[in-house]
Amino acid sequence: MSALPEFKAARVLVVGDVMLDRYWFGEVHRISPEAPVPVLKVDRVDERPGGAANVARNIAALGAQATLLSVVGDDEAGACLEKLLREQGNLTALLHRDSSISTIIKLRAVARHQQLLRIDFETPPSHEVLHAALADYRVQLPLADVVILSDYGKGGLAHIAQMIRLAREAGKPVLVDPKGDDYARYSGATLLTPNRSEFRQVAGSWENETELNAKAQALRTDLQLDALLVTRSEDGMSLYRAGDVQHEPTHTREVFDVSGAGDTVIATLAVMLASGADLPDAMRIANRAAGIVVGKLGTAVVSREEIVKDMQDSGFGIQDSEVQRPASCILHPAS
Repeated sequence: MSALPEFKAARVLVVGDVMLDRYWFGEVHRISPEAPVPVLKVDRVDERPGGAANVARNIAALGAQATLLSVVGDDEAGACLEKLLREQGNLTALLHRDSSISTIIKLRAVARHQQLLRIDFETPPSHEVLHAALADYRVQLPLADVVILSDYGKGGLAHIAQMIRLAREAGKPVLVDPKGDDYARYSGATLLTPNRSEFRQVAGSWENETELNAKAQALRTDLQLDALLVTRSEDGMSLYRAGDVQHEPTHTREVFDVSGAGDTVIATLAVMLASGADLPDAMRIANRAAGIVVGKLGTAVVSREEIVKDMQDSGFGIQDSEVQRPASCILHPAS
């Protein structure tokens, strides 16, 4: 591929579990006298959209149009998440408020780029608000080019089988980021994107590439998927389609943080497909985007410009005139 397609007309609908990623940054200079644990003196707090919200943020950062559909609690964290999403260009957030739950928060304590502790706050959404979200999904579906269902196992995708069926009936490619050990509910999706450990949890371990390929193709066939993409960390990505497997190696990088890399992968895949690319090309660009984002701390995004520069640095020969400059996607730390 010598050039990226234009992204500005691509429209992607993202549905799934959203959360607020909250970071406490500071320094550790002593051990607590109360217990053998480090004392973190916090000097900065940062808040970023996480989960499906980070997927939507990655789509918007690439310059495409993202619509996010999800559920939050009627609380401070939900209001904070909505505010952060409003600050993101190219993103429309349709968040249903559920007063019976707390917005999911992942709180991380970080010192010198090392995560010391993560604390999670979460409760599953009510059936009533999920039915309302499903009604919105039916309205938004015809407006999208591609659908992403981002499953973090938090209860927001109770109707995922119906959502997949509705998308396929509407002729929309539907990409699923899976969770758990029961993939039956993802049957009929266009593409599933498990990472290596998630795939092993479902398919079992393997001794060599031949055995891995057989297990992947068997799962793809059983679930009636058009394709299966297994992200394999330092071993790259493998794309399985009927009678075909393609592998994309990892580009050597300095890795700071892999959190959120899967969000970047599926977001880039969707934007590429919505822009008319085929799956192998979409995989190659998603692999580059993931390589860029793991060099950043915390849940982060990749711009179209960064991908173009990475391709230029690798000798792909893209001209600067071909670059579409996306809107800024800077998030402001909490006050």
